Amino acid sequence: QVQLVESGGGLVQAGGSLRLSCAASGSMFRFYVMSWYRQAPGKERELVAFISSSGTLNYADSVKGRFTISRDNAKNTVYLQMNALKPEDTAVYYCHQSTTGFWGQGTQVTVSS
Repeated sequence: QVQLVESGGGLVQAGGSLRLSCAASGSMFRFYVMSWYRQAPGKERELVAFISSSGTLNYADSVKGRFTISRDNAKNTVYLQMNALKPEDTAVYYCHQSTTGFWGQGTQVTVSS
């Protein structure tokens, strides 16, 4: 059983920044694809970004140039740096270990206009 614990969410004004962290349990973290998803009220959960074990990155078009995903395998942690935040980025953000299917509990990000 893998545990994923997100942190770093909160309330920020438009144009501001937040950094989300997701700490994973287990010894195989470095081999896994890690992703961030988000779900806004009344909408389906959508992929925001992922990072492979080799460092390959992929972003949703809506966040390209503003968000950066990274990982620290020594700390079993994946990050999502979010800059130039917009009100439409408001959502619950979830960490997902794509290789195994485990999800974190989610962290709320609210961007005020």
